[in-house]
Amino acid sequence: MFTVVGITGNVGGSTAQALLDAGKKVRGIVRDKTKAAHWAKQGAELLQGDLSDIGVLTEAFRGCDGVFIMAPPYFAPAPGFPETKGIVANIRAAMAAAQPPKAVYLSSVGAHRERGLGLITQSHILEQEMRTLPCANAFIRAAWFLDNYQWDVRSAQERGEIDVYLTPADRAIPMVATNDIGELAAKTLQQEWSGNRILELEGPEKYSPNDAAAAFSKLLGGPVKTNPIQRSEWQRLFVQQGTAEDRTIPRIEMLDGFNSGWIDFEGGGAEHFKGKVTLEKVIKSLIAKNTATGKVAETK
Repeated sequence: MFTVVGITGNVGGSTAQALLDAGKKVRGIVRDKTKAAHWAKQGAELLQGDLSDIGVLTEAFRGCDGVFIMAPPYFAPAPGFPETKGIVANIRAAMAAAQPPKAVYLSSVGAHRERGLGLITQSHILEQEMRTLPCANAFIRAAWFLDNYQWDVRSAQERGEIDVYLTPADRAIPMVATNDIGELAAKTLQQEWSGNRILELEGPEKYSPNDAAAAFSKLLGGPVKTNPIQRSEWQRLFVQQGTAEDRTIPRIEMLDGFNSGWIDFEGGGAEHFKGKVTLEKVIKSLIAKNTATGKVAETK
């Protein structure tokens, strides 16, 4: 039995599905069981609760063969990241009480750094707290999510362009599909090891915003171009999108980190993996979801 935190999200769902496909039993934590009927039909055990309930977390972690853990990302965190620190403290307390033999965590490229990470600081906090647990730990430092292009589907369809914050637009960086993360997480959970492992994960090749525009052009059957957004406009646009003015700094700092090359894989003793899912395959799926639902699907 493997416990999956975030089973109703993209990465957690991919992890759970890969485990079920391998014939393993899965337990998930959900806020609303009625919204997770898909998992119940596949035989998953569902516990109702959330990451604020140490009791539910302890129950979910106890007696299992391993745990997949991801802390929900906050895109407009309060100064000092109190939201993440609180959730990570709850998870750590439950892990210490339940004592599962191993855990795999969703982390991020760049999480080894102590500063200049912006939103990725949340992954750094998770790693620093959980690596002190006595169980076997594996941290998947995933590259930039290819699935982030979900936010560009509508503009590509309606305006024939995608807004670009990763610059220059022809610069390729490591990116990865959430399905590849789930596959690696499930595979790792079925392994035996001791101590702490760092698993760096990227897609089959590096991609640039220009590559994404080309994929949209091919799949939509019409020209799609990139629209690089000047850094001086970022804060104004983020506020316009609903972020409080005093909470835009972490997102800006993260983008600066990627654009400068500061946020990158650590290398060294880390294990490095490449996924199989291509940029074009991800964008094709995102377009299909948008067409089926009439809106951009949410990612968690």
